[in-house]
Amino acid sequence: MKVMKRVLSSAILCCALIFAAQSVSMAQNAVEARKSPMAMTNLLSGETYVSIVYSQPHMRDRKVFGGLVPFGEIWRLGANEATQITLTSDVEVGGETLEKGTYTMFAVPEEDKWTIVFNSKLGQWGSYDYNTEFDVLRVPAEVEQVEEPWEAFTLNLEEAENGAILTMIWENTQAMLPITF
Repeated sequence: MKVMKRVLSSAILCCALIFAAQSVSMAQNAVEARKSPMAMTNLLSGETYVSIVYSQPHMRDRKVFGGLVPFGEIWRLGANEATQITLTSDVEVGGETLEKGTYTMFAVPEEDKWTIVFNSKLGQWGSYDYNTEFDVLRVPAEVEQVEEPWEAFTLNLEEAENGAILTMIWENTQAMLPITF
């Protein structure tokens, strides 16, 4: 009887280990298979830390602005989960104060200008549940065309005088938003 319990316990333990190993392998494959991988840009300047986490879609021979991302409509500023920004200090964006905290970021792209939206509702998937009621700040971003197409949507924070410049670039479009701290 004792021998049978040991054999049965060993068999159960082996099955549990095999199941756990397969689950980890499947989770790793799911992450690797994401067509729009997670990306991050951050900047520490003085006492202010800014971190932006987003999913990075690629052009893949598609027309992006005015096609995949329609002009004049709210966009999650990336793919998958809506982009999130975390600020450890109050900052100025577009001449307006944005209090420290974590926000969801959206954009309303147009051919010649973008509106960047900071929204207090976190944990959103895409812009499907976007609600203007949670908008904390809406500011314009400068837009320019670039010669060489940019395959992967990229957000980049670069230190600048009195703060940072957030650059958003994809396809042949680059939008820039100064952040002052």
